[in-house]
Amino acid sequence: MIVLIRHGETEWSRDRRHTGLTDVPLTQTGREQALLAGGRLADRAWALVLTSPLSRAHETARLAGLDAQAEADADLLEWDYGDYEGRTTSDIREEHDGWDLWQDGPVGGETLDQVAERVDRVIARIAGVDGDVAIFGHGHVSRALAARWIEQPAQTGGRLALDTAAISELDYERERRVIWSWNDTGHLSAGRA
Repeated sequence: MIVLIRHGETEWSRDRRHTGLTDVPLTQTGREQALLAGGRLADRAWALVLTSPLSRAHETARLAGLDAQAEADADLLEWDYGDYEGRTTSDIREEHDGWDLWQDGPVGGETLDQVAERVDRVIARIAGVDGDVAIFGHGHVSRALAARWIEQPAQTGGRLALDTAAISELDYERERRVIWSWNDTGHLSAGRA
């Protein structure tokens, strides 16, 4: 099983700003979310743990208790938003009416095809792993990875909303790749009880 864990909250994710390669740290809420995610991931044997090299993903892995096993993989970096880095969708739409990241892409950044190439390499790397794989990453690149896992265009990721510190599971049903669970944040509400 492949378990995708989106990093915890940052100021930019909270404010819905496109956060690609800018290394924004977790907020206190994000650190608490990572600890709660760790409770869901404990008591499992991991054959492989991968993380984006950016600190928000690596810190989430550390707080979840898996950083000792984690290997940084540059293919898990978030989408390079180019000129749209740090901006909100509504701000961008003031200049480009109707703009949609998954349809139009960013100006001066990575194309969706380039993102798809990166996540395809991650999938090729994990396909032969015997055992569970944990991946600590980012919102959009994880959504593209899930779409490619089920052999759909990366653009399908635009239909897979993913909250901070959400846990999702990809696996097989017989020989078919499936999304077993998606955007599970139940562990976060349990921490508030």
